[in-house]
Amino acid sequence: MSIEEQEIAGAKLELFVINFDKDKMTLRVPTTKLESVGMRKLSEDKIVKKALITLKGKARVKRTMWSRRAQEYEAKINSGDLISIAEVVRDLYRSEAQPEQSYSERQLYEAALDRMARELAAVEKLDEESAVAKIDDILAKSARTNKAAAEAAEAGKAAA
Repeated sequence: MSIEEQEIAGAKLELFVINFDKDKMTLRVPTTKLESVGMRKLSEDKIVKKALITLKGKARVKRTMWSRRAQEYEAKINSGDLISIAEVVRDLYRSEAQPEQSYSERQLYEAALDRMARELAAVEKLDEESAVAKIDDILAKSARTNKAAAEAAEAGKAAA
């Protein structure tokens, strides 16, 4: 929203003032602490495009224990890297035809989706609902395409 000066404990500090409407929260961050708190500029268009392309890829689920994968997903979400967040969204997405997610999987998916949608909305000047709809549309189309490709591969193996 703005940059303001405040006196805190006898020292003058220049602060970024950030308002999060959805969370009903105002955050003030000293301008000298940008790097250490992980603040960054919004992603550029090319990064957003690459993240949307990442969503179209085939989900990569490692065969490790869920607790280890959950830690990796959490680290990717908290990294702030839009492409890493897109990987989490892609890997944890479940279409209606797929089995239910566990509570923890759903929580991680929703956290990643929320982060990605907020950034997409800000970059493309959309509301969050439209950004979520755009991501869902890409994921649903990709799931249908990947399913059709897998079925075609199975049919090819059966014919051989």
